[in-house]
Amino acid sequence: MDFVLSDRIANVKPSAIREIFKMAADPRIIAFSAGNPSQEAFPVEEIRRWTAEILEQDPILALQYSLSEGYTPLRQRIAQFLKEKYAVGSADDDILITTGAEQALDLVTKVLCNEGDEVLCEAPSFVGALNTFRSYHCKLVGVEMEEDGINVSKLEEALKTHPNIKFMYLIPNFQNPSGVTMSLEKRKQVLELSKRYNVPVVEDNPYGDLRFAGEAVPAIKSMDDSGNVIYVGSFSKVLSPGLRVAYLCTPKALVSKLTVAKQCTDVHTPILNQLICYKFLTEFDFDAHIARCSALYQEKYQLMADTIRRCFSKNVQVTRPEGGLFLWCTLPEGTDLMDFCKKAIERGVAVVPGTAFMMEESDVSTSFRLNYSTPSDERIVKGIEILGQLTRELLD
Repeated sequence: MDFVLSDRIANVKPSAIREIFKMAADPRIIAFSAGNPSQEAFPVEEIRRWTAEILEQDPILALQYSLSEGYTPLRQRIAQFLKEKYAVGSADDDILITTGAEQALDLVTKVLCNEGDEVLCEAPSFVGALNTFRSYHCKLVGVEMEEDGINVSKLEEALKTHPNIKFMYLIPNFQNPSGVTMSLEKRKQVLELSKRYNVPVVEDNPYGDLRFAGEAVPAIKSMDDSGNVIYVGSFSKVLSPGLRVAYLCTPKALVSKLTVAKQCTDVHTPILNQLICYKFLTEFDFDAHIARCSALYQEKYQLMADTIRRCFSKNVQVTRPEGGLFLWCTLPEGTDLMDFCKKAIERGVAVVPGTAFMMEESDVSTSFRLNYSTPSDERIVKGIEILGQLTRELLD
């Protein structure tokens, strides 16, 4: 039969870059297009042991329905962890467990936005979040990035001229896709603008623990004394993305409505996975694990950066992230980005064109994203050498 799609989903259209993603699934392709943590970072043996212990000691707890808000001891441990380690959270905040950070963003949008409302985002920004906002028929207001984060003067201009903005979506640490970290001064300015214009901040922090250079910068939420910041955290990049466990630290006034919205979606996040995360936070050396992960990503980043310096045309600008999973490369103005990406695929290398991360796919971009956490060292070198040859042919 012919299905009539809802306007809400029909609005989220496939794009030309999806063909690049499809081709990247070919094992012969060197995929710099992923956003996955390295498989070397997974504590596989510990997860195997924790799972066996849970199913041996309390199988009914792991297999039965549970609270929509999340496993209470895990929520309490996350609140304690955030407060002690990052000064995030107050007596007016609460924790809600979600099935991945994508669900956290979905729930926030569902609760705060009506059709036609506006969401302010960094430009470029995480494509998964942008598609979530689009699926609710939100209009996206993009504000350009600088080397130290969002352009604050243009942010204020957008808040002045767009009175229907329901929240600001920001990734302050090792931003996806740019790799940029927002400076402390800009975080303070963002919070002040949030208060002045009464627009909440959704602070997405999936990569913040994965710092391998520079000094840590306080979370925006750690400076929030008026309940303006909704903080999104996740176990995906520090433990396992396949477990699909994340959380919101948000003012209590919002938690009840977020919980109702979650009940309409999946009732609760899988409790076995929550129990594994609880053991991760209570029985594992978190700091040592993060140190190992950060060292691994530093080595992979350095290998990619060194190979880029050796092989790329000098006309390509490349960011220097202090952590996270991504590099952002910019070709000279006027370069046909999609032609570059297609030629790269034809030579066996997949990158993500910057248009995927813009508010509209028609927006102009000459940048592309590279992921260094997923490929092996050998494929990093080979893939960057291929891309480097392509840049020299096109730009030199």
